[in-house]
Amino acid sequence: MNELYSVTEKKAQQLQLWIYLLPVVGIIPSLWTLSRGKASESEQKASRLSLILVLSWSIAYISLSFSANQTSDLLAFRLLYTNALITTGYFVVCLGLMFRLLKGKPPYLPLLSRLSTRIGKKTLS
Repeated sequence: MNELYSVTEKKAQQLQLWIYLLPVVGIIPSLWTLSRGKASESEQKASRLSLILVLSWSIAYISLSFSANQTSDLLAFRLLYTNALITTGYFVVCLGLMFRLLKGKPPYLPLLSRLSTRIGKKTLS
């Protein structure tokens, strides 16, 4: 009975982490988790990583879109093309992290995971 409970609990936690990493939509449960403050360490790390990803993508997306509206046609095309590449990269990274979770590994990106850990330590201090 204990084994069944631990397997279901592990699957539920894995699904919860998976939801945090959904592109664009994952920001809502991530913000909810971090605002409650009652989450496990792995949930907090995944939430912070998700927020850093979506914030960096949205800043790049908005700035490139705004810049494309303010420039000539050729430069606007290049900026919008770059915007599409960044958006595609964001979705691919999120999907890669989700597949990593399905394999049973924690979501990890070399630089961003360290940054999210530092941010977490500063908020606890």
